[in-house]
Amino acid sequence: MTDTISSGPGAPKPALRPSQRRGSRKATMTASLFIAPAAIAYAAFVLVPLGMSFYYSLLRWDGIGEARFHGLTNYITVLTDSDLLQIIGNAFQLVLYFTIIPVGLGLAVASAIRGQMAGRFGTVTRTVLFLPQVIPLVAAGIAWSWMFASTGLVNQTLKAIGLSSWARGWLGDFVWALPAVGIIGAWVLLGLCTMLLVTGITKIDTSLYEAARLDGARPWHEFRYITLPGLRQEIGVCITVTVIAALASFDIVYISTQGGPGITTTVPGLEIYRLAFAHRQVGLASALAIVLMVLVLISIAPVQWFTRDKK
Repeated sequence: MTDTISSGPGAPKPALRPSQRRGSRKATMTASLFIAPAAIAYAAFVLVPLGMSFYYSLLRWDGIGEARFHGLTNYITVLTDSDLLQIIGNAFQLVLYFTIIPVGLGLAVASAIRGQMAGRFGTVTRTVLFLPQVIPLVAAGIAWSWMFASTGLVNQTLKAIGLSSWARGWLGDFVWALPAVGIIGAWVLLGLCTMLLVTGITKIDTSLYEAARLDGARPWHEFRYITLPGLRQEIGVCITVTVIAALASFDIVYISTQGGPGITTTVPGLEIYRLAFAHRQVGLASALAIVLMVLVLISIAPVQWFTRDKK
């Protein structure tokens, strides 16, 4: 009687022939050769500096003289110093402006021009909104500094419409300086979010909208039950990019306010620069950088989980 070979899920897999094993090893080696340059560059420019930053964070060092082991003292300072905690809080306040405004307006614009994607209106709208992305952030910071100045366009507009009491030196005001910086960041990121969302909305089947309209659905219902679920991944990308931009912001703040007045607009990126190069506290600067990296990872992890494809 011939034995029946089991083909169920628990059956052992047939052994590979020598030629198949050689082909598999060759494919693995070829793939490794293609991956190697990127892996080497990633290790050299990301992993090694990250490891060095963590090592420096355990030291008391001015960047020139003798380094002394300082343990976790630098981390304790970061997590207990009131000024450093306020600086970290400033970055999280910027998240509200850098994320909510660009993503909210991007969704509104993408929904509004959904039916005119191929037309001239859609092309012009996408081009105008994307322009801030091609403007250097330094130039954007300078231009907005002029607009927010005491005699700038913003105050002139307020005076022209009878709101002279609202006019002020926005970037020098202790209350309004941080929101003003947030508006600059929101303006810069609006184009990127809009383009991502406009691109994503084109993949949604138009028959879903047609069926919804036949069933009597209102525009708000179309947006809530069709557009938002269809753009889940794109929204996740937008939120991730904008949150990282807010927490790691430097250039816009440095150009527009240099962290002032006081420390009301100082963010971790700017404080790391000052601690390392102005105050010669390399260990403390490295500890703040590591803490910032951890905060970024903690902030974007839930976003990635909620917006991942759940098919």
